[in-house]
Amino acid sequence: LPLRSRVRVCPGPGTMGILEKISEIEREIARTQKNKATEYHLGLLKAKLAKYRSQLLEPTGKAAAAKGEGFDVMKSGDARVALIGFPSVGKSTLLSKVTKTHSECASYEFTTLTCIPGVLEYKGANIQLLDLPGIIEGAAQGKGRGRQVIAVARTADIILLMVDASKGERQKALLQAELESVGIRLNKRKPNIYFKVKKTGGLSFIATCPLTHVDEKLVQMILHEYKIFNAEVLFREDCTADELIDVICGNRVYLHCIYVYNKADCISLEEVDRLAHQQHSVVTSLELNLNLDYLIEEIWEHLALVRIYTKKPGCRPEFGDGHAVILRRGATIEHVMVLMTR
Repeated sequence: LPLRSRVRVCPGPGTMGILEKISEIEREIARTQKNKATEYHLGLLKAKLAKYRSQLLEPTGKAAAAKGEGFDVMKSGDARVALIGFPSVGKSTLLSKVTKTHSECASYEFTTLTCIPGVLEYKGANIQLLDLPGIIEGAAQGKGRGRQVIAVARTADIILLMVDASKGERQKALLQAELESVGIRLNKRKPNIYFKVKKTGGLSFIATCPLTHVDEKLVQMILHEYKIFNAEVLFREDCTADELIDVICGNRVYLHCIYVYNKADCISLEEVDRLAHQQHSVVTSLELNLNLDYLIEEIWEHLALVRIYTKKPGCRPEFGDGHAVILRRGATIEHVMVLMTR
């Protein structure tokens, strides 16, 4: 009788998961010294890292076809604000105090399990606040409900990053890293780089200012990593390789962010003073209702909303609440007319 042999197939390097590839590249970047000799190597590693992270966010095949439970919240009002933070930092308490919506609050973690919307009425504007479930470290890689939270955060106009004042710096750094890894840039503006893919002609590289972080060779190597061989690249400012990768990917979101340090009653006055003087920061205690008015005013300022009052010929304008047209700062007469004729 013929012998039947069993062959065990060992997984090769090509079957390594995206998460393992990301971890390996992050370790390689961490152990690589940053100097002139390694800038090309680091640039390539950063390009690969951004590419794998994009694949992680937008899976293909069966993963894309699979329907997961998400947060289906219709965007309403004049602006949208997302509350993001670790569990039990006061997001639900803030929503309950500044809106008419009740969000379950408790002393244990993961009280909020889905997205709870509320409306903040301020200066005639209706601002939608979203109380999102607390995220954990590794949320960008799908841990907890991280992907759903991040997907909603990308649709917001500004983000309130809530942290425990006693753990502020550590929590702030972790949350920033999670959002950065999924293409959300906080309190940054879009790099002034013109980029266009062409069909032929190779690479056209132009810089209108001295560049200290990249050169033509590094730009070409990064583009080749994305299988781009014909493109036009124009630097109008001194940008880094990371900023160039952001422009190439084209899916980055640039959002204003307010860092809210809650539980200020648990830290010293010196620490309160230090945190309060940091940029884009508000120190508050929701338990004692401290500094809530200032936080709401900061939300208004960061949204850059303006109130426009109209009047009928021969009549006085009505300046009461509910009579203003709410638009973003920098809006034109055309924007007003479009909004009024809807």
